[in-house]
Amino acid sequence: MRFDIITVLPGLLDSPFAHSILQRAQKKGLAEIHVHNLRDYADGKQKSVDDYPYGGGSGMVMTIEPFAKCIEALKAERTYDEVIFMSPDGETLNQGMANQLSVKQNFIILCGHYKGIDQRIRDIFVTKEISVGDYVLSGGELPAAIVVDAVVRLIPGVLSDETSALSDSFQDGLLDAPVYTRPADWNGHKIPDILLSGNTPEIEKWRFEQAVERTRQRRPDLLE
Repeated sequence: MRFDIITVLPGLLDSPFAHSILQRAQKKGLAEIHVHNLRDYADGKQKSVDDYPYGGGSGMVMTIEPFAKCIEALKAERTYDEVIFMSPDGETLNQGMANQLSVKQNFIILCGHYKGIDQRIRDIFVTKEISVGDYVLSGGELPAAIVVDAVVRLIPGVLSDETSALSDSFQDGLLDAPVYTRPADWNGHKIPDILLSGNTPEIEKWRFEQAVERTRQRRPDLLE
């Protein structure tokens, strides 16, 4: 699986992809993550990628030419399943979407900045728009990292325990049940007795009941 991320601030993405699961996925050759500096595709001495909005108003708008040049250069090398734009007015990312994306191969992700990007970029090149929530961030870089993390961890072989991803919250429409580890008794705070019983069917039943109850309390909308 390959991700090509286009951004005006590539340094923001150095750390998220250099550690833990995403780093391991790249070392195993299961995922490729390439970050492209949008200014490399801009003309002029200043390498400007933004301009004033037509019609007036506050803020600056990212121009079409640098994005178009970068996207076209990438598409000349391979076929992409999706060209994704990270936007607060996109479809909200959830586990179901991550599952769907995890069976595809090549992605371009566009990171906006300033007031936004020229609408023609979205109309001509973008195939999918994704939001990570009903709030506005300074740019699309952190949301892009979230999408990559959510998708890459689902690739077979990335997690050391492949069943772990299948039991995560939202995979079955429920939040995850409470989890515990050693010690069984910490300063008088004990774990539920059922977890020490060794009775796997009863433990799984308990976990399901706990998951349903936690979902009912915290996210009843998931049960509708």
